Amino acid sequence: NEQLFAAAKSTSFANSWVQRNVAAYYPHTEIEAIAVGNEVFVDPHNTTKFLVPAMKNIHQALVKSNLHSDIKISSPIALSALQNSYPSSAGSFRPELIEPVFKPMLNFLRQTGSFLMVNAYPFFAYESNTDVISLDYALFRENPGVVDAGNGLRYFSLFDAQIDAVFAAMSALKYDDIRLVVTETGWPSKGDENEIGASAENAAAYNGNLVRRILTGGGTPLRPKADLTVYLFALFNENNKVGPTSERNYGLFYPTEEKVYDIPFTVEGLKNYHDRRSPVAGNQPVNGGKGGVSKSTTGNTWCVANGEAGKEKLQAALDFACGEGGADCHSIQPGATCYDPNTLEAHASFAFNSYYQKNGRHMGTCYFGGAAYVVTQPPSAYSILLSLFNSAHIKLFSA
Repeated sequence: NEQLFAAAKSTSFANSWVQRNVAAYYPHTEIEAIAVGNEVFVDPHNTTKFLVPAMKNIHQALVKSNLHSDIKISSPIALSALQNSYPSSAGSFRPELIEPVFKPMLNFLRQTGSFLMVNAYPFFAYESNTDVISLDYALFRENPGVVDAGNGLRYFSLFDAQIDAVFAAMSALKYDDIRLVVTETGWPSKGDENEIGASAENAAAYNGNLVRRILTGGGTPLRPKADLTVYLFALFNENNKVGPTSERNYGLFYPTEEKVYDIPFTVEGLKNYHDRRSPVAGNQPVNGGKGGVSKSTTGNTWCVANGEAGKEKLQAALDFACGEGGADCHSIQPGATCYDPNTLEAHASFAFNSYYQKNGRHMGTCYFGGAAYVVTQPPSAYSILLSLFNSAHIKLFSA
């Protein structure tokens, strides 16, 4: 994302980037598409306005090298780009993004024969709403299904419901003809106490059943003829990644190349595959990696600043939250009720949580480039705990 400005403003940068990173390796290296930026709308550095111009310049660089017919240009969006995602039939993009970004981007995708890239994580929706979302529904297991009140379609997986919410959002803008590719989806094999459902068993079930769903299941209820392409996130556990424990445990393999769990990736392999489910019922709380979390705490989540992110990243994220993000920051202005404690971390926690709650606790709305993470205690209580730890000269690391 930090390269978007240069790619948008300089055709020579775009040409040089394509020459170094694409033309030098193609076709000996198979390259199907270029992702320009990643989940740009939740990036705290206000790069949104550079996205479409950057995509166009990279495309022109491909044209110059005569690679545009073989390699497509797109940009992965998070589901937090949706204003509404439930029910799926009511799916819509955030209104402030429609005219400046989505319409020109979708026009570009249509003109170039490309597709919309979407990162979809049912895990995030499940962990924050276990009181209303069945684990079976989230893991593609047998379940009674959920009927969409808007169109009467019955959904048997949260994944399909999320994808159809994006299709509905595209349809609302008259872009039914554009394909969709899921550029990221997965489930963590390990998590913190509040990351309910993060376990190796559930990760194996989600990814194994997803493979079955994609290789044998056809399209979605709304788009039954859609030929879905899905990329699993991720190949390896990223053991040096910051943030919650789950962030380091999406991989199919450990860094040692040992398998985290065993699932098939071919139709042939599916013949002998069985989802090894435990006796835990679908809607009951699941071990989050360090012990059980009661269902009564789910849904009650807040977003707080990650002190380990550093002042520069926290300030940039705070500026975004109170600016383009539209968080209500009146209470942290000088003389206002929540101005004290007058620290960057306290003000950032207030702004991040305002943004997080305003956006319905949707996936990706408590990240801010690693400057924030979700907790199960209100920010005020968390700040008190943080102060106690710091006053005792103990460094508190984020999970």
